[in-house]
Amino acid sequence: MSQAHPNISDAAPVIRQLDDAAINRIAAGEVVERPASAVKELVENAVDAGARRITVEYADGGKTLIRVTDDGCGIAPGDLPLALSRHATSKIDGSDLLNIHTFGFRGEALPSLGAVGRLTITSRAAGQEGAEVAVSGGRMADVKPAALNGGTVVTLRDLFYATPARLKFLRTDRAEAQAIGDVVKRLAMAEPFVSFTLRDVSGDGTGRDVFRVSAEQGDLFDALHGRLREVLGREFAENALPIDAEREGLHLTGFAALPTYSRGSAVAQYLFVNGRPVRDKLLVGALRGAYFDFLSRDRHPAAALFLDCDPTLVDVNVHPAKSEVRFRDPGLARGLIVSALRHALAEAGHRASTTVAGATLGAMTPEPTGARVYQMDRPSLGARTAAFEAQAPGFAETAGVWGRVETPGEEVVDTPEQDFPLGTARGQVHENYIIAQTATGMVIVDQHAAHERLVYEKLKRQMAENGVAAQALLIPEIVELSAGDCARLLEMADDMARFGLGIEAFGGDAIAVRETPAILGEVNARALLLDILDELADQNDSNLLQAKIEAILSRIACHGSIRSGRWMRGEEMNALLREMEATPHSGQCNHGRPTYVELKLADIERLFGRT
Repeated sequence: MSQAHPNISDAAPVIRQLDDAAINRIAAGEVVERPASAVKELVENAVDAGARRITVEYADGGKTLIRVTDDGCGIAPGDLPLALSRHATSKIDGSDLLNIHTFGFRGEALPSLGAVGRLTITSRAAGQEGAEVAVSGGRMADVKPAALNGGTVVTLRDLFYATPARLKFLRTDRAEAQAIGDVVKRLAMAEPFVSFTLRDVSGDGTGRDVFRVSAEQGDLFDALHGRLREVLGREFAENALPIDAEREGLHLTGFAALPTYSRGSAVAQYLFVNGRPVRDKLLVGALRGAYFDFLSRDRHPAAALFLDCDPTLVDVNVHPAKSEVRFRDPGLARGLIVSALRHALAEAGHRASTTVAGATLGAMTPEPTGARVYQMDRPSLGARTAAFEAQAPGFAETAGVWGRVETPGEEVVDTPEQDFPLGTARGQVHENYIIAQTATGMVIVDQHAAHERLVYEKLKRQMAENGVAAQALLIPEIVELSAGDCARLLEMADDMARFGLGIEAFGGDAIAVRETPAILGEVNARALLLDILDELADQNDSNLLQAKIEAILSRIACHGSIRSGRWMRGEEMNALLREMEATPHSGQCNHGRPTYVELKLADIERLFGRT
């Protein structure tokens, strides 16, 4: 039974021109989704105004009050009404919509906020008198004088009071406040030379600082590292690798964490294009692609990456919120990120994150036993060496030689102490863990996990040198797909051929699979192509075939590596340590877990109360 459309009457439709108030409320729905969106727009305006100190205050998660104070250039009294008009901006002149060097340029934020809330702007430009203008629900009051030393104060009260239906879609005050904090922190990372203060003034209005960072000094790289330490924490700064790479007009800088400093979700991924925080599928996919060989699927890398280029090479006018961008050459941007991160990870060699040792020490810390026991100061290195040698059997015969490896069933092997990064093997416990002594502490190595990674890297190098062997199908498998899916797969035909998957057009809406990777054995070609298409739709790129092949190599490496429970001789353990030091990525196993734990001598002494 047919039913008439509830929004269409039987009478002929009439085209009407919407009034400005309705237009602004519609625009506000695109620009201002929640209080955090309002904070983002106002803080970006402050940065564009050249502010060096920005203070953000909010109450009740931003629902009742948002106030942004800056020391920027300010607005002249005569320009205040124009600033509240739609599509009025000082950022561009409209002649070139691609050459954009500022956060804002659409001229929609202030009129949109004034359309759905009670907005007041107080500002004073250099050499001008202070002035104030208010707009409530789209109705603007007259400009009046105001007292202000300089800069601008924008106060937004009762957000969405003019569109009460939107209030029902907001989350709790805590969730909205957390979103505001995330926005401010992202902008603080983008502007390390600007001071930011975030205050919660809910309740009696006295307020408390939620977040505060001072302007950094020094060059851009040092300033960025200092700001990331303040925003993301000391652990990230200590375990992040510097990134600095350039290719064909694109410049990538920032910091990416070691694989062993991974997270359970993508919350620690911060991406910026020309200083603008973005959430772009292309960039997220590139970041995942750079780490996919080092982390399991349930772990996510941590990174803060800044991609800078000529504004004409990227379109930021894709979405009203400006959170998405479109590159003129997406493949170039993705390739730069993947290659730069992989190069940095390779240069890190066997390095693992310091959090591994911290977690180990936390698990080993004994419970308090009452009064602390203070012991004598630790003797010098020379005194300790002489004491150890004096206590060893056969002192006269072994004087001057220390660093002995004794293993069951063999003669004592004298190995001179050397300053290797992973130290010198001193023994093996439970036939699985190698104990090595370094110049500053000790290292515990998981022999199976470490050797598995070494074999895996060797197999990958061999595959890169010799290619992936392809197995020709006696009868090509024909897979019928949509025309769009066929076109997407054929665009990647050359890339898939490198990994042993040969496809070609079969006429109509079908793909002929003529070769499959020999290492995968029997392959369901249709299921494989559908999985690749799903990954292309989700990430605009696919590492699925490479991941499948390398998963096979990983399993081969697992079976071909030193097994747990195998007793190793001293020279074997030291040989494994030296190979780990020379092999990139040996600090983590094939699933992102650490292959060794390093404990500093000072930390070990604290465990025994020797400090």
